[in-house]
This record gives sequence, C-alpha cells and structure tokens, in this order.
Amino acid sequence: MIRVFLLDDHEVVRRGLADLLHASGDIEVVGESGSAQEAARRIPALRPDVAILDARLPDGNGIDVCRDIRAVDSSIKGLILTSYEDDEALFAAIMAGASGYVLKQIRGTDLVDAVRRVAAGQSLLDPAITTRVLDRIRSGVEQPRELQSLTEQERRILEYVAEGLTNREIASKMFLAEKTVKNYVSSVLAKLGLERRTQAAVLATRLLGKTH
Repeated sequence: MIRVFLLDDHEVVRRGLADLLHASGDIEVVGESGSAQEAARRIPALRPDVAILDARLPDGNGIDVCRDIRAVDSSIKGLILTSYEDDEALFAAIMAGASGYVLKQIRGTDLVDAVRRVAAGQSLLDPAITTRVLDRIRSGVEQPRELQSLTEQERRILEYVAEGLTNREIASKMFLAEKTVKNYVSSVLAKLGLERRTQAAVLATRLLGKTH
C-alpha cells in the first residue's frame, strides 16, 4: 500500500481526495491536515510515501512544507497541488525538492496515477516546463560581479542550492555540520546581495550553464 498524507485547508477537498485515493485499492491516507504548520510537524512522524500539499494555505504554503519535511526525511515525496499556474511557484517547488506539481483541475484517475508514479520515485516535473521557468526568471536577473568574491567552498554550497538540496543534505555531502552550512548559505546570499535562496539558485544555474 502507498501511504499518503493530505494537506489542504478545505475539508471538502480533503474528503474528496481521500475517497478517490481509497477507491484505488493500493493507496491509503494515513493523515490529513488543513494547516501548514501542523502538517510540517505531523508528516515526518507519520512517514508517508507521498505528501499531497496544497500550494496556498492560510498559515503558509505547501512548498515550504515540502522543503521542511524533506529536510527531516528526504524519502518522503512531495506532490504540490494548486489551483494556479504560477511559474515562480513552480520554480520554488523544484527548489524545494518536490517530485511533482499538478493543477487541481487534474482528472481523478490522473491524480491517482501521479501518486503512484511519485511513490515509485519518478518525477512529474516536465523538463521543458522547468527550462521555461528557469529562462523566465533568469531574464530578469543580471550576472552579479560579486560572484567572484565567493570562496571555493561557498561556490560548492551554491551549486548544491541550485540542485535543490536542503541544508541537511548539503551538510551530509560535504561532511559539515548543518549549522555550518546554514552559515555558509547566509554568507553566500550576503555576498551576492540577495535575500532569498531561490534567487541564489537561479544565479547558480546560470553560472553552471557557463562552466559546462
């Protein structure tokens, strides 16, 4: 059985999704919530195979929840469910390590198939869409001169950020303490004159594109 957790602030949507998934015969809903903060606490403890996460919630968003739960347990797959086609949200979902990003208008049978594919380790993120998102965001960002000020260690950190790795995953790869990685990321953002991790990821993607 594929274990699924549902996060959506509308109870009627959660009930509909639960009925749909239960009817599939090979999927069970092990928990649900209408709160981003509650979900971020409960999901790691329940250890579902897939977390279906509403992109927009009154107390947060499913993309941040995805990032938080994958920082604790990277085996949990995140499937972002949204009512809106939003390139920036899609890019943020990619950076948060989500395995899929689907619209709520999706047919029931297609959603069940999406859950199965994500649980099996597949990605539902179309490479063409990913490229379009990157191109769209890159077009508004200038190559920063400050990039030359990064140390070799900071450049490696930036590359991993571009790959969508969490601080914990970066720490594991580089044999550093998670707090040390967090400090490195803060230093990188400060040197680049940026506020958000996703902005750094975009610049890093452009840099890597020039070096390969």
